[in-house]
Amino acid sequence: MELGNQLEVSASQPLVDARRCPRYKLNIEIRIYPRNCPVVRGHTVDISESGISAMLLVEVPVGEVIRLEFSLPFGDVQVHAMVRQRLAFRYGFQFVEASSHRSHLSPTGGRAGHCGTLESRLKIFCFL
Repeated sequence: MELGNQLEVSASQPLVDARRCPRYKLNIEIRIYPRNCPVVRGHTVDISESGISAMLLVEVPVGEVIRLEFSLPFGDVQVHAMVRQRLAFRYGFQFVEASSHRSHLSPTGGRAGHCGTLESRLKIFCFL
């Protein structure tokens, strides 16, 4: 699949979006590691600097902190996230930072919750 088809700016955003960071459509495989459960596999819907959404066929408890693994064009990502919402099979995950370690979203050290590093890389790969 071509990279241009994987990443694109979300055209379905409402007129007023109070989100901290813009979302980008992203259709890639994702692995979710809930506590005391086997790995859950799914496909992402979109991503921002502060979170990611994915379609899952297996239930993951809302409010639980889990580990996510997925690959972006500029490298593999491992990050902890909280399951913030669920609507049918679509889940919303918010990236979190543990006090004992920092969650990195890119090989250059872009931290979760700070628009900039990941956003600029996504824009490059979205051909903006």
